[in-house]
Amino acid sequence: MSEVIVKMEGISKAFAGIKALDNVQIELRKGEIHALMGENGAGKSTLMKIMTGVYTKDEGSMYLLDEESKELKLTEMKSPLMAQKLGLSMVFQELNLLENMNIGENIFIGREPVGTGTIVDKKVLDERAREELAKVKLDVDPNTTVSTLSCGQKQCVEIAKALSFDARVVVFDEPTASLSETESQTLFEIIQELKEKGVCIVYISHRMEEVFELADRITVFRNGTYIDTVEASDVSEADLIKMMIGRDLEEGKKQGSEYVNKAKTVLSVKNITVFPNASPVSFDLHEKEILGLFGLVGAGRTELSRVIFGIDPIGEGEIYIQGNKVHITCPRDAINAGIGLVPEDRKGLGLILGMSIKDNMLISKLGQLKSWILNKKILKDITGTYISDLGIVLRDEDQEVKELSGGNQQKVVIAKWLAMTPDILIMDEPTRGIDVGAKSEIYTLMRKLTEAGKSIIMISSEMAEVQKVSDRVIVMHEGSITGELSIEEATKNNIMQAAFGGIKA
Repeated sequence: MSEVIVKMEGISKAFAGIKALDNVQIELRKGEIHALMGENGAGKSTLMKIMTGVYTKDEGSMYLLDEESKELKLTEMKSPLMAQKLGLSMVFQELNLLENMNIGENIFIGREPVGTGTIVDKKVLDERAREELAKVKLDVDPNTTVSTLSCGQKQCVEIAKALSFDARVVVFDEPTASLSETESQTLFEIIQELKEKGVCIVYISHRMEEVFELADRITVFRNGTYIDTVEASDVSEADLIKMMIGRDLEEGKKQGSEYVNKAKTVLSVKNITVFPNASPVSFDLHEKEILGLFGLVGAGRTELSRVIFGIDPIGEGEIYIQGNKVHITCPRDAINAGIGLVPEDRKGLGLILGMSIKDNMLISKLGQLKSWILNKKILKDITGTYISDLGIVLRDEDQEVKELSGGNQQKVVIAKWLAMTPDILIMDEPTRGIDVGAKSEIYTLMRKLTEAGKSIIMISSEMAEVQKVSDRVIVMHEGSITGELSIEEATKNNIMQAAFGGIKA
């Protein structure tokens, strides 16, 4: 058995009287990739934040390997800086960089090499930063301002910062949520190299394929409790899902193509130019249809949705709703035309983080209630329905939405638009950061909406999701449609060929 670096036993933690962790445990070994899995709110990130000094535990013990004696010693982690100095670092789901500073300054903030007097030795800082960037294969000038970097490059800077402390354990919390396929593969290569050097990787992810590709062992939490730790090679995906949600996952009905009313077109997009040099985009959306919109990073899917929803100007194209031409110049026009948009960026565009869950759900709905006096029972019925249907884990509906996990925040965004009862719903990455159980609930809800007469455009970068949920698939490449596939034609090979521009519509 590999050398144990960290051992945590009987860990409990409560927030405002709600237990986030209840007597949980984990054991991390040198040179292993240890996946930590569970539904949103299971306590995965909370435990890792306790380990890395962000939170203090209420109960339990933490033991850390002493390099000299090679013995596990009881340790009270008092701060993130203490954890980093002891070799425990965490790359957070929401990146924690100072955007207005350069790469080198971010890596060594608070530890800058000092030359004469108290002046930072910029030459030494630059040299050390280049050494750390080389470890993560990032060939960028350390003097580059962080705000100019791509999401993948920023993540590499975070990893470089973690490794600069001679990290023994690095925690990755949903690391590929905002990365392209190429950036994800680069990250996996870095993780494998760290493993070979004896670094322990804790990998938190909802993406099963990544977990089975990378992990040596898997620990599962459910509702803040410890379920089990297993060898990745000894369990199937179905076994893992049952451990996470406490039941067999009910597979929803396959594609509902039999419900799609192909005789009725609810939305027609004609000759919209997404990018200046791209071919104009045209497509139809049918009643009761889930139309999957797939493409690689930079394909123009989100840009197209922004034009349809009136965030960006339409230019020369036209939009028809139920056969009637509509002029959409702003989101209010789109809403009045019966269109809703669940945006990809939930924090920047979907939520007001300082407001309550209830107010976030109802903020768009209030204009439809047509009364100066709001009926509290009606409002509570609206919020209660979607809290229940989406399985939102919360203390109460007056809790500030910023206190929720990322996945539960995403559910609030979806609930806000469902409350508007749009006829056409555009969902941009609707299950990003959401666990497998909640994904199933959202898929079921989407199908219920279409069976009730709604139509959905689902933008997704997950191949399996597009294939599983869609009735028809449109593929984009560099701002143009390069494939329109029936669900029977939507094989992985056909979709990817179109995503690289290989199939012409």
